Amino acid sequence: MFQFFRRRHQYLLFDSAEQEVIHENCLTVEGESLERKGEVKTHRGSIIDHVYIDRDHKTTHENLVRDYFSLTLPFPHRLFRRGFRMSHKLFLHIYDVVVAYDEYFVQSRNVARIEGLSSLQKVTAALRMICYGVSGDIVDEYIRLAESTTNEAMKKFVEAVINIFGDKYLRSHNSNDINRLLQLHEKHGFPGMLGSIDCMHWTWKNCPSGWKGHYSGHSGDATVILEAVASRDLWTWHTFFGLQGSLNDINVLERSPVFTDVIIGRAPSVNFVINNNQYDMGYYLADGIYPKWSTIANTIQMPQSQKAKNYARAQESARKDVEHVLGVLQSCFHIIQQPCKYFKLATMKNIMRACVILHNMIVEDERYLYKSLEKSNYYLFEEVSAPIVDYGYNHFDYNQFIAGREKLKDKIMHRHLQEYLIKHLWERHGNVDY
Repeated sequence: MFQFFRRRHQYLLFDSAEQEVIHENCLTVEGESLERKGEVKTHRGSIIDHVYIDRDHKTTHENLVRDYFSLTLPFPHRLFRRGFRMSHKLFLHIYDVVVAYDEYFVQSRNVARIEGLSSLQKVTAALRMICYGVSGDIVDEYIRLAESTTNEAMKKFVEAVINIFGDKYLRSHNSNDINRLLQLHEKHGFPGMLGSIDCMHWTWKNCPSGWKGHYSGHSGDATVILEAVASRDLWTWHTFFGLQGSLNDINVLERSPVFTDVIIGRAPSVNFVINNNQYDMGYYLADGIYPKWSTIANTIQMPQSQKAKNYARAQESARKDVEHVLGVLQSCFHIIQQPCKYFKLATMKNIMRACVILHNMIVEDERYLYKSLEKSNYYLFEEVSAPIVDYGYNHFDYNQFIAGREKLKDKIMHRHLQEYLIKHLWERHGNVDY
C-alpha cells in the first residue's frame, strides 16, 4: 500500500516500510528517538507530529557578526553594500531605530529559557527578502529562520520603517526643496521644473480571481500601478500606489493627489521667469500620453521644425530622470521587480512605501557622490526638518477648488509654457548635438 508522505514543498512516494523508517528518523528531538509502536504518541510543540528543527540560532548569529559586523571582516565593505544595498553606517542606524521601536525585534527567551532569534538575524532576513526578492525558505539557508518567521519579520520591518521614517522621507516639497530644485534643473535648461512624472507596474501573481479582471492590463497579467515624481538627484518626491493595472497614466493622474495642494491653493509658491514671462506654478516633465495641463510639459511626438526637434530631444533626455529612479528602485529592491506572491494589497502597499523610503535614505546617505559629480559647492541634501503643518483642510473652499481646477487644466497656459520652453532651449543650446 502506497501513501504520500509530505516533506516541505514536495510529495514523495514511499511504501509503508520506508515511511515508517522516515518517521522514525524525523521524529528525533535532542538525540532521543520517539518510539512509535506500542506506546502513546508523545506530543512536542504546538502542532501534532510537528518536526522540531534545531537551527542553532546562537551559532548563526555569531557567523553573521563575524562575516559583516566584526572588526576583522572576511568580506570588504563593497560586498556589504552590494548585499544590503546600503552602507554599513546606514544599516546600523536603521537597525538601532527599528529595534528600539518594535519589541518584536528584541531578542527574547522561550519557556525553556533558550535564547531565540537575535535582532540582527530578523532585520537581516527582512532586508534579504526585500533586496533579493527571494522567498522565506531561501533565507533559511544562511540566516536560519523558518519561512513563516521570515515573512513575519519582513512585514514587521516594513511597517516599522514606514512609521519611523515615513514623515521625513515621503514628504512633499517645501520652500527650501523648491529653491534647490529650481537651481538644479535650471542648469539643464528647464527653469521652473520640479521633476518628472511617470508610472510603473508591479505584477501581482496571487491576485484574487475575482479582482483579476480589474487589475489586468494590456499585458494580460494582474498588476498594481505606482505613480512617482522624481528629480535629477534621484530623490522621489511623490508616490501613489495601489490602483488597478487596467488603468492608464491619465486615469491614475485623475485619481492622484499630486496636484491637490496646487488646486486648493496650499502649495508653496514657485516663482520663475522664462523669456521675460513670470510664472507662479512649477511644472513636471511627462511623456505624450499625459494631458495638456498647465503644470505638465509634454514632449512633441512628431516635431517638424528644428526648434521643436531640439525641444523634444532635450525634454525626453531630462524626462529620463524618473525612469532612471524607477529602474534604480527595481534593481536595488528585487522584491518589486518580481511578481508579488502576497495575497493582500495592504502588504504590497507597505512593501512599496518602505522601498521608496529606503531608496531616499540611501540617496541621502550617498549625497557626497552627487556633490562630487556636480563639481560645485551646491549642497543638495542639506538636513531639512519636516514639521507637521496644519493646512486647514476641514475648511473646504469650493470656489477655490473650482478656480484651482480650471487653472490646472488650462490648455492655453500649457501651450504658452511649451512655446516659451522651445524658444528658451533653442537660444540656450540649439546648436548642440545630442
